[in-house]
Amino acid sequence: MPEELQERPKRVVICGGDEQIVHRVEEVLSNVQIEQVPDNQSLLSAVESRSADLVLTSRQSSGKENVDALRQIQRLSAPGSTKVIVMALESTREDVIAAMRAHAFCYFSKPYFEAMFDEILRHAASTSEWEDSIEVSSATSAWLRVIARCELATADRLIQFMNEVSDLEDRERESMGFAFKEILMNAMEYGGKFNRERLVEASYVRGKRMILYRVRDPGDGFSLEELTHAAISNPPEDPVRHLEVRDSLGIRPGGFGVLLARKLIDDLIYNEQGNDVLLIKYLEPEPSLTP
Repeated sequence: MPEELQERPKRVVICGGDEQIVHRVEEVLSNVQIEQVPDNQSLLSAVESRSADLVLTSRQSSGKENVDALRQIQRLSAPGSTKVIVMALESTREDVIAAMRAHAFCYFSKPYFEAMFDEILRHAASTSEWEDSIEVSSATSAWLRVIARCELATADRLIQFMNEVSDLEDRERESMGFAFKEILMNAMEYGGKFNRERLVEASYVRGKRMILYRVRDPGDGFSLEELTHAAISNPPEDPVRHLEVRDSLGIRPGGFGVLLARKLIDDLIYNEQGNDVLLIKYLEPEPSLTP
């Protein structure tokens, strides 16, 4: 292929000297030029001197420090040209929300699945329209509400943001996150038809004794009794009947989402129309300090 027709290598700037992160980027992405810098000041200088396609902040810095760096990178870059994955040693819910408002591509601080990190890297390398895909419509310390476009890359990004917002212990956070993923993917696929012009609404609510996710899709809704393409409708004697229905309808393999979500959380509640769902995890009351 003539040199002028070859796609130019994507420039990836990684802050903090984390060889594990460098190795993952090299393993997952091809045709990239990686530049390592030691700290946020060097990072800003590197971005100012030459545009970067992807930036990963330091896992040795706090969320607040790296969100500040994110904002400065956005000011130095053309709109939508530089995707920033915020990596942080520690962070708060407010840090994650601030990163979402500043259009971070994604956020990783707590223990996370390597497979999710790899998938986010792939999305960062291949996604062109992304900056307006997730918008925070309102946020307090107890209630986060976002609007997101119906597309696969956006779903993965939003799932990871919501995982970072949660303050559950690791095992419970994984279960709640998986249930949220299944319901969100159903909403984007069936309600939104994976059409980025259609929007879903997602909320995270943290009460004293419960955590709640809400997902509202843009579709016409459905009746659980009429949901023949999902495993939840299978009779006990035929637990995989829905797979034949999905095949006849030309729907991708799957259909276990609602069934799995119900098993992982305490309550799964649909509205009458079937396009608005609550996922609820009840928390044990904190032990009293008085005898």
